[in-house]
Amino acid sequence: MFGFGKKKKIPVNKDKENNKENSKDKQKKDNKTEGFAISESIEENIDLIKEVFSDNDTLVVRKIENKNDSSIKCFIVYTDGLVNNQIINDNIIRPLQMTERFNDDDSDIIEVLMTQVLQANETKKISQIDEIIEAISYGDTVLFADGSAKVLVLNTKGFVLRAVTEPESEKILRGPREGFSEGILTNVSMIRRRVRTKDLKMKFMVFGERTKTKACILYIDGIVNKNILNELMRRLDKFNMDSALDVNYLIEMIKDSPYSPFKTIGESERPDVIVGKMLEGRIAIVLDGTPCVITLPYLFVESFQSTEDYYVNYYYSTFTRLLRIVGFFVTTMVPALYIAMANFHHEMLPTPLLMSISMARSGVPFPTVIEAFVMIVIFQILAETGIRMPSGIGQALSIVGALVVGQAAVEAKLVSAPMIIIIAITGITGLIIPRLASASLIIRFVLLSFAAFLGFYGFMFGVIIVLIHLLNIRSFGVPYLTDVTTANFQDVKDTFFRAPWWKMITRPKFIAEDSIRMKTDGAPKP
Repeated sequence: MFGFGKKKKIPVNKDKENNKENSKDKQKKDNKTEGFAISESIEENIDLIKEVFSDNDTLVVRKIENKNDSSIKCFIVYTDGLVNNQIINDNIIRPLQMTERFNDDDSDIIEVLMTQVLQANETKKISQIDEIIEAISYGDTVLFADGSAKVLVLNTKGFVLRAVTEPESEKILRGPREGFSEGILTNVSMIRRRVRTKDLKMKFMVFGERTKTKACILYIDGIVNKNILNELMRRLDKFNMDSALDVNYLIEMIKDSPYSPFKTIGESERPDVIVGKMLEGRIAIVLDGTPCVITLPYLFVESFQSTEDYYVNYYYSTFTRLLRIVGFFVTTMVPALYIAMANFHHEMLPTPLLMSISMARSGVPFPTVIEAFVMIVIFQILAETGIRMPSGIGQALSIVGALVVGQAAVEAKLVSAPMIIIIAITGITGLIIPRLASASLIIRFVLLSFAAFLGFYGFMFGVIIVLIHLLNIRSFGVPYLTDVTTANFQDVKDTFFRAPWWKMITRPKFIAEDSIRMKTDGAPKP
C-alpha cells in the first residue's frame, strides 16, 4: 500500500543559506492548513471538515450511530462520484450500525473499528489534516469516531477509468494488444504481472503541491545502475511545481540537455515495451492520470527501434530498422541537398535533370529557398489538421490539401513540380520515425538555412554541428550515442540491425549494473 503523505524533500545544496531558504519554503507550505486540527469531539470535527471543504457540493458527510450502543457515534466523509457506494453501504455503514458493544471500554475505538468491525481491504490511521484532505480528494472514505483524535482512512475508490485497449499511436501487427490506462494502480499491475520476481521494486511519490499527483518509480534490483537511480531521485526531489498532470511535466524538469530537440527520456503506452526497457536496466516512472510511462536513460538508437522488431524474424526487423534510419537521413537532408545543388552546384546534377528542373521552374516568381520553406510549413499545417480534426474529416482534408492544393499551385506557377516531389518525399519519410518528429523538423530547417547561404559547404557545416551536438548529449550520465560509436559486436547487436536472440548476450553498456542478459551455456548454437 502506498502512503498518503507528502513527498520528502531532500536538500541538494548543502550551503547554509540555501538550507535556510528551503526550510522557510517548507514552513510556508505546511502553514497552508495551520489552525486546523482534529479533536476528540465529533461535532467539532464535523464543523472542521465543513469549513475546510467549504463551497464543495460533492462532499458527503454522513453521521452514524450504533443501534445497540448509543455511545458509539461516528461520521464518515467522502467525495461523491469518486467512491464505490456499495462498499460504503455494505462494508462501512452497516457494520457500524449493527456491531455489539465493545467489551473493553479502555480500547482505542479507532483501533477496534479497524480490526474488529469494518470490512475494508485497505485501512490506515492518520491524524494530520493534510493527509485527510488528500485521502478524501482521491476517493477514500475517512471515518471519524467520537472520543478519538485519530481518523481511519478506508479504501473505497470507485471512479471510472478508461478500459484497457491497444494504444492508437503504437499499433503493431504482432504482439500484446493491451496498453496503459489513466489509473496508476492498473498500470503498475500490468508491469507487476509481467515481472514476477521479488527484485521488482516500486517506490511511490507525490508531485504537485495542489494536484498531489501520485507517481511510482519502478526498477529491477540487481540490474538497475544505482548511480542512475540516485541521480533520478535527486532530480525528482527538486520538483516543486503546483501540478503534474502529464509525464511531460516531469520530463522537462529532470531531462538532460533541456534545450536540445532530441529526446533524452523515452515514453511509451505499452506495458511490454516498458518491461523490456526495465530488463535492460532502465527505470520506469508511472504517473497517475496519464497512460504514458517514461523510461530512462534514453539513447539515440531507441528512436529507430520498434516493439515489433522483437516479435518478428530478425532479418525482417533489420530491414525495417534500416528503412527508418534511411528515412531519418532523407527527411532531414533531402531539401537542403536539393537547394545546394539547384542553386550552387549545378555540375553535380545530370544535364537532362538540370534542364528538366530549369523548365519546371520557369515562371515561378519565388526563389527555391522560399519555395522550400513555404512548402514545408504548408505540409506541417496539413499534417496538424489531419491529427487535430475528427478522423474522417481529417483524412479528407489531408487528401484534398495534398492533391488539389498542390496540383493547383503547380498549375498556377506558384511552386515548381520538383519542389512538390521533394517536400512529399521529406514528409512521408518523416512519418516512419515519430519519436524524432520534432528533432527532424528542426534539423531540416537548420540544414536548409545553411545550404541556402553556402551551398554544399554550408550543408556539411550544419551536419557537423548536429553530430557534435549528439556527441555531447548525456542521458543521466550515459552517452547519447552509446553502442553506435564502437565496433564491438555485443555493443552494436541491437542498433543498426537486430541480431538473433541467442547473440544478445549482454545488456546495453553503461546502463545495467548486471550486464549479462543470457548464460552462454544454455544458448542454442546455430
